[in-house]
Formats: sequence, C-alpha cells, structure tokens
Amino acid sequence: MSTSATSSPRSGTSGDIWEKAARAGYAVSGVLHIVLGFLIVKIGFGANAEADQSHALASLGHNPLGAVILWAAAAAFLALGLWQAADALRSSEDAKDRAKAGGKAVMYAALAFTAASVAMGSSGKNGDQQAQGFAGTLMQAPAGRLLVGAVGLGIIAGAVYHVVKGARQKFLEDLRALPGHEHLGTGVKGLGTVGYIAKGVALGVVGLLFVSAAVAANPDKAKGVDGAVEWLLGAPGGPVVVVLVGLGFAAYGLYSFARARYARM
Repeated sequence: MSTSATSSPRSGTSGDIWEKAARAGYAVSGVLHIVLGFLIVKIGFGANAEADQSHALASLGHNPLGAVILWAAAAAFLALGLWQAADALRSSEDAKDRAKAGGKAVMYAALAFTAASVAMGSSGKNGDQQAQGFAGTLMQAPAGRLLVGAVGLGIIAGAVYHVVKGARQKFLEDLRALPGHEHLGTGVKGLGTVGYIAKGVALGVVGLLFVSAAVAANPDKAKGVDGAVEWLLGAPGGPVVVVLVGLGFAAYGLYSFARARYARM
C-alpha cells in the first residue's frame, strides 16, 4: 500500500477526513478485541459468557451513549472497509496485496453491518449460529462438503499466516517507522507478536471445526470464535490456554491502537 498521498488516487491529503475515519476503524477494532479478550478470559475462569463480535459490540452499547458509540463504530468500520476496497482496486498493487485488501474490505464491511444492526436493537445470530448457517448453505450446493472443507482449510491457512506474521514480527511492515519512540516500538512489537499468534490459534481451531463439519457432513459442527474457545476449554490445560488466548486478543487490541496512529495507509 502507498505510504504517501502523492501516489494515492484518493482525493485530499494523507490527513484528510477519509483517512482519519479509516484510522479510527483500527482504534475501534482495538476496543472490540480488548472486549473479546475480556470475555474469553472470563470463560477461562469459568464464567458463562459468549465470545463473539456481536456480544462484544453489544457490551459497548450498555451505557447512556451506547447507540452513539455503536453508530460511530459502524461508520469507522465502513470507512476502513472502503479504504481497503480502494486499495484492492488499485492497478499499482500486485495481485497478492489486492486480494488481501479485498478480503479486509469484506471483513470490515461485515463489522460495520454488525455494529449498525446492534445499534438498531437487533441481537442477531451469534458467531456459532452464523458459522453453522454458512456451512449448512454450502452443504446444499453440489460438492457441498468439499466446499465446507475448503473453507476450513482456507481458515487454517489464514491461521498459519497470523502465527507466522506474529512470530516473525512481519506486522511491523504495516507500520511507519517510530523515530524517537524506542520504548513504544518495543511495546508494539511485543503486543503485536502475542496478539497475532493468539488470533492464529483461535482461527486454527475454527478452521479445524469447519473441516470436522465437512467430514461428518454435519454443519452444526462448524463454529465461530466462541465455539473455538469452548473447544480449547475442553482440551488438556484448557482453562489456562483459554486465558492466554484471551490475553492475546487483548494484546492485539492494544496493538491496534498503535496501528491506528502509525499504520501505512
């Protein structure tokens, strides 16, 4: 992605309203991941909670300014989604970067829709119900089980990407240099490393559950992040692992605040 306004097809400067709104999307994502991390940690300690984006967003609305916060979150996610979509359409980007930007555009647009739905009072489906509905729809298509399995393998590939990106600290390529902020740079490296690896672990379990659904021809076995946390909870050392994953999600949230300020746009 371009690091200067002169090489960007967007109007205005690098500090224009669109860029500021898109950067706010990273900050809102940070808040969302911190809330998700808190919910996951609660589950690790035995609390009855659901760790999905709808519930995390709903928890942000439990205050007098809740509707305002949710609508602001929806607007920020939409701005970031449109920014990524613009990058996906840029002919100067290589195919790999355009595909990544396109995937992010869809993800942030979905978050904008979810935030707006919660703001309008819709509880909607939780992450597990959405995953099961998606898997069920795919299974009704020709070669449906293969499609569900392919989705699972794709999610696992994404999980490996997150783990590698965290372990090798390749996420630093997404940020501008931090001159004069050596301590901040060290903190960002640690938060990003832990955060990306934790997200990779959770996504890897989601992918395995989709593959399991394909093998069993049972869409109910497909799960979202909440189902992945439940699966981890039942594994050896599960509560400890779940707490660590929750702390990792929170770390990713804190890293997202740095990304909101220093991201290459």
